[in-house]
Amino acid sequence: MDQLNLSESEWRQRLTPEQYHVLREAGTERAFAGALNDNKADGIYRCAACSNELFDSADKYDSGSGWPSFTQPIGPDAVTDHTDRSHGMTRVETRCARCDSHMGHVFPDGPPPAGQRYCMNSLSLEFRPRKANVAA
Repeated sequence: MDQLNLSESEWRQRLTPEQYHVLREAGTERAFAGALNDNKADGIYRCAACSNELFDSADKYDSGSGWPSFTQPIGPDAVTDHTDRSHGMTRVETRCARCDSHMGHVFPDGPPPAGQRYCMNSLSLEFRPRKANVAA
């Protein structure tokens, strides 16, 4: 996968101020405030910064946390995980593997079988509906 490396000035031009805060400064949107938390449509969730495919709607579930939650990324190379020791705790931060933007965190309290909860910020995601297969 080709890496996307932009200057901070280029990121600021590409993203809204709210997206910049979440994606580039590892901010967090308020719980239950994100547009994609209740989205139940069939499709793919992409990085809002670079359009890298990150999560499939088939792996989305209602965790009750107030943020879009997924059991797994779309593939093993879609995201990277990093130790986050901010705010006086240790968590696992999830970033886009293509542009290194902050997506959210992964927690070990998800449903079986993997038990993972990828808790993502709506502002870090872009949803694209899956195109239906149409017979010719």
